[in-house]
Amino acid sequence: MELKIKKLDPRAVVPEYATAGAACFDLVALPGEPFELHPGDKHACIFRTGLAFEVPPGWVMSIYSRSGHGFAKAIRLSNCVGQIDSDYRGEVKVALRCDGDVRGHINGGDRIAQARLERADQVQFVVVEELTDTARGSGGFGSTGS
Repeated sequence: MELKIKKLDPRAVVPEYATAGAACFDLVALPGEPFELHPGDKHACIFRTGLAFEVPPGWVMSIYSRSGHGFAKAIRLSNCVGQIDSDYRGEVKVALRCDGDVRGHINGGDRIAQARLERADQVQFVVVEELTDTARGSGGFGSTGS
């Protein structure tokens, strides 16, 4: 599959897979670009990638936190998972939040998130009078014994 990328800034780093078995490709903070303070969260910053993507119709580009950030620095995506729809053509930015007591340092040129293409079929909504019965039924949180 092909994913078209437009460099909006000549410093932008084209994504790569870190290993042959990687499920996601890395997104990199625009080198030499200072982060923006998040307008609604004093523990978060916004990083530019300098890239725009042409996600194919029927697909979405999901953006996830890097596991190393969470384990080593208590840093995560502010919105937990980002979704880039197939009709969005603007710059992809990443908002990172520090949940720990010790501030982790993220700099321009650092890998800031990971992303992958996922199928995103649209569904037809059908209003019905009844839903199919299951053993669980309408049992809520904790109803399966966990």
